[in-house]
Amino acid sequence: MLKVWGRKNSSNVQKVMWAIGELGLAHERIDTGLEFGGNDTPAYLALNPNGLVPTVEDGDLILWESNTIVRYLANRYGPGTLDPADPKTRALASQWMDWQLTVFTPAFWNTFHGLIRTPAERRDLAAIAESNAKSVSAAKILDAELLHHAYLAGDTFSMGDIPMGVFIYRFRQLVPECPRLPNLERWRALIENRPAFREHVGNIPLT
Repeated sequence: MLKVWGRKNSSNVQKVMWAIGELGLAHERIDTGLEFGGNDTPAYLALNPNGLVPTVEDGDLILWESNTIVRYLANRYGPGTLDPADPKTRALASQWMDWQLTVFTPAFWNTFHGLIRTPAERRDLAAIAESNAKSVSAAKILDAELLHHAYLAGDTFSMGDIPMGVFIYRFRQLVPECPRLPNLERWRALIENRPAFREHVGNIPLT
């Protein structure tokens, strides 16, 4: 059975759990990290030397890095569906997964860390405001892309929607002053209505 180490309120764990939900995979999730600890033990570090979550065990494979895990699960268990059969569509899905890591998350980080992980009296409001503005600029890129098709890699839901779906859900809760982005909101409504999203992302408080 697939094993996942990581707490359910971690954005990176949520990506993996959402993919598992979409694929209907039997699994065991083991609470690890932050309030649960356990990610600095010798046993865990032998699995993942970074001491981060998630880590996945699938048979004799130990894998970490959330987007890589999503790609692996999609390729192994969802070929032609979560992992698009068309190479061009697959490349576009992978592109947006990378964009989440390299563009959106760095833009959004100070907003999330400042509002969720930092006590009110210690918040750097200027840094949060700057992060809000950068996040909105990045979200506008998504909105422009989604003018052309229903999902990020085309007209069918794929692995490419999962990482950004997790982060846009957080963004819309923490940056309420964001201008109207109609294409993004249409896409957001589609993905947030999926049962696997509701189970593994939408019903879990931000931490």
